[in-house]
Amino acid sequence: MKVLITAATLPEIKPLVDWLEDQGAMNGTEIKVLITGIGMFSTAYQLGRHLAADRPDLAIQAGIAGAFRRDWAIGDTVLVKQEVLGDLGAEDNGTHRDLFEIGLWPYDMPPFTHHHLINTLDQLPAAALQLPQGSGVTVNTVSGSAATISRLEQKYQPDLESMEGAAFHYCCLREDIPFLQLRTISNYVEVRDKSKWNIPLAINNLNNTLRSLLQEL
Repeated sequence: MKVLITAATLPEIKPLVDWLEDQGAMNGTEIKVLITGIGMFSTAYQLGRHLAADRPDLAIQAGIAGAFRRDWAIGDTVLVKQEVLGDLGAEDNGTHRDLFEIGLWPYDMPPFTHHHLINTLDQLPAAALQLPQGSGVTVNTVSGSAATISRLEQKYQPDLESMEGAAFHYCCLREDIPFLQLRTISNYVEVRDKSKWNIPLAINNLNNTLRSLLQEL
């Protein structure tokens, strides 16, 4: 089995990379790591380039994220079932309208289901399906104002926010590659205050989850 693990930045999965170097072979499972860089453009480019040359049996995107939901704790790891693009479109008299709403994209244009990029969760490790599942919104600018947060919540009702998730879902859906996106909560999506964030906890928990999943494979 060939598994691709991708992340926007090395620090997010550095504990896993170190562990893989110590482990060596994993019972016939070939594991490769791809650091794409931050954001949708670099994620789509690097992932597309890799998939064209080396097609995995399973792709995993791992990273930290902000949470809109307050019933999830900082440090919780979530399986993102669907993604939506949060800021691609046009402003129309103070209202954000996405490309579907302004008619530049037809509804249900592959691989979208209406506005969303949905993971059918086929062919995934059983341990992954035991994680809490949520929806993600992908943005070019991390939300830090009450107005932006309110717009995203009212329009898309997302659970998590990242800068790469939709690009990952898009590439894997177009290539028909089984995939999962794992995000561990480092902070809540609110008016920006990094003193409330806990990135070390999120990274530790994310990498523990990744190790458990790989050991199951």
